[in-house]
Amino acid sequence: MCFYSLAVSARIIFAQLNQKNMVDVILGLQWGDEGKGKIVDWFAKDYDVIARFQGGPNAGHTLYVNDKKVVLHQIPSGIFHPGTVNLIGNGVVLDPVTLKKECETAGSFGVELKKNLFVSERTHLILPTHRALDKAAEISKGNQKIGSTLKGIGPAYMDKTGRNGLRVGDLLDKTFTTSYIKLRLKHQKLLDNYSFSEDISTWEEEFFEAVEFLRQLNIVNGEYFINDKLRQGKKILAEGAQGSMLDIDFGTFPYVTSSNTVSAAVCTGLGIAPQKIREVIGITKAYCTRVGSGPFPTELTEETGEQLRKTGNEYGATTGRSRRCGWIDLVALRYACMINGVTKLVMTKADVLDSFTDLKICTSYRLNGKESTEIPFQMEKINIEPVYKNFPGWNTDISAAKKYEKLPLNMKSYIDFINEYLGVSINYVSNGPGRDQILIIG
Repeated sequence: MCFYSLAVSARIIFAQLNQKNMVDVILGLQWGDEGKGKIVDWFAKDYDVIARFQGGPNAGHTLYVNDKKVVLHQIPSGIFHPGTVNLIGNGVVLDPVTLKKECETAGSFGVELKKNLFVSERTHLILPTHRALDKAAEISKGNQKIGSTLKGIGPAYMDKTGRNGLRVGDLLDKTFTTSYIKLRLKHQKLLDNYSFSEDISTWEEEFFEAVEFLRQLNIVNGEYFINDKLRQGKKILAEGAQGSMLDIDFGTFPYVTSSNTVSAAVCTGLGIAPQKIREVIGITKAYCTRVGSGPFPTELTEETGEQLRKTGNEYGATTGRSRRCGWIDLVALRYACMINGVTKLVMTKADVLDSFTDLKICTSYRLNGKESTEIPFQMEKINIEPVYKNFPGWNTDISAAKKYEKLPLNMKSYIDFINEYLGVSINYVSNGPGRDQILIIG
């Protein structure tokens, strides 16, 4: 056999092996709230396993099931697809109370949780005192609040890195209650320092009821579980929470979440090797939003921002808080594509821009009189003036479109410019909240 034939055969064999080691990733590229729930739900039919790899109950992934709105906070967004296995990975911090409520909601739709939902035994638990610590710490910051959702996520991750936390697998040990009391006493000392005196006994009652429920679910050795699925040739979709600009390392620190939200966290959050990852599918809105405090260079604080908020129904799925709104920021978006290794893009809420006569895209920042296309070290400590390129709006209702080719020319020009700037193509466009309102490009 000639060298060329050997090379071709090797490539074919490698491609076949790669198909059997397939993990695709879906994550947000902005400050969260990009519409990941709907997109994961849409892709889920093509995968055997959907796995959450980080974050906690501050994530609100909105789905529409039988025309009913459902918000998932911890259960992976593939739960409503019969036959799809859903795994809560070790990188997540889990609130048993929230999980129990979500399971009850999913069960009301006929979901077989014992068959379709699995929880890694290495997943850390959020305790009632974590929620209390979160609230006490946020109150103590005064005007320096970071906008925490007060779900106990930060303190839970702190206990994880401090080697104090309790994990799902600990629920199966007879010493769990003793371990809980020890950690609770440690937390109480911290709460005393904050002069926090709120009664959390009701929280504890709910917690222990939920713990009993959690014990009845499928608790598995997550890393073996998911690697066994890979060896069986199963297709896996890793689902992220929040967005890349909220990453604890690469986001707008300190106004960030408490976990790594980028694609690298798939490996540590599920226990899979880097070479198992194939596609990284990044999600961006056609504009920008942010909940809570922190830098937001393209924020619109006047009537245009309010129009975006009302038209896009920009209110937090978890907190109900109004989202700050602004034009799309390609400096931040290209940065997010770079650190995640994004291979495909999904643009959501494109229909929200239907009624705008004029649109803007941020292409650079002006920092101290000089233009830059890089994210500065600490965005909140420097005056950032966004530099915009203007685009005409399309003033057309695109929600009924079934094919990308039917979209208005001005919208295609808007998308083409973004593709060229980023060096990554938008392959899917969401043109409405419905499950089927997604257009495939190419």
